[in-house]
Amino acid sequence: MPTYILGIESSCDDTSASVLCDGKVLSNLVANQEIHKSYGGVVPELASRAHQQNIIPVVNQAISIANIDKNQLNAIAYTRGPGLLGSLLIGSSFSKSLSLGLGIPIIEVNHMQAHLLAHFIEDCNLEKPTFPFIGVTISGGHTQIVMVRDYFDMEVIGETLDDAIGETFDKCGKMMGLPYPAGPIIDKNSKLGDPLKFKFTKPKVGDLSFSFSGLKTGFLRFIEKESKSNKDFISNELNNLCASLQKTIVDILFEKITNAIKLTKINNVVFGGGVSCNSAIIKKFKSDKNSFKAFFPKFEYTTDNAAMIAMVGYLKYNNRDFSNLEEGAKSRYQI
Repeated sequence: MPTYILGIESSCDDTSASVLCDGKVLSNLVANQEIHKSYGGVVPELASRAHQQNIIPVVNQAISIANIDKNQLNAIAYTRGPGLLGSLLIGSSFSKSLSLGLGIPIIEVNHMQAHLLAHFIEDCNLEKPTFPFIGVTISGGHTQIVMVRDYFDMEVIGETLDDAIGETFDKCGKMMGLPYPAGPIIDKNSKLGDPLKFKFTKPKVGDLSFSFSGLKTGFLRFIEKESKSNKDFISNELNNLCASLQKTIVDILFEKITNAIKLTKINNVVFGGGVSCNSAIIKKFKSDKNSFKAFFPKFEYTTDNAAMIAMVGYLKYNNRDFSNLEEGAKSRYQI
């Protein structure tokens, strides 16, 4: 008998629902919240309200596109955390209510684990990584290096001490007058600029630790200083600024992952999270000059999506690793 898992993702500002059958994606829908662009970042209260509006139609459409009846579902997997508490509560409450109504198990999922386990979705048409591997979760809210020994045997061995890599792209983009989210725009502009035009200071922290707050401050001071003598500095040098900033961030990431490889003696590196679709990161880590092998997910599984949640739900369902209704949402939820 086939196993159908409904996944629900609501950790931040995207409401997503997906149906998987034995690890294969039948549907994967995402409702974006455009309202946050005018504020330059996600507004938690607005995000939770939008989730309330979106979750029922998104789930209904996901089941409809999967061409199954809701009574065929074997379990419901939902994001327990980490994320915005208000957003998580919408997804978890809905999932628990639906599981009660259908009389099927509920499965809680760690969002960061799901980013890495998205590589095991059956429709990826990509080579699946083998255990053990070094997991790298890079997004707007997280920057982590994870030792992954098995599906659910994960240990964080390095992470940011302050800001996340995605937040750094967005905040520096805002300094240059770019709209939110700025990361993809910086990536696009970088292709037209000289990455060696400007140099920015790299943080001096532990071998597996990240720090981006100093880079943000240094970048701000640099453009403020140059703009005093040339009011058109940013507009004239935008592509070069983007390229130089992006090169600095990618070099920092590469250095830390290289340290992790030396420490663990593991040569498989698996990326997950929204920033893993950055073209410069992919080019740097996919280079034939590297002594390790890098794995990147399909584009649609890089940003927040319910297919990765359903994939973890499927793995847990096979282990009969079910949750209970008393388990609440967790804004801070370690791997």
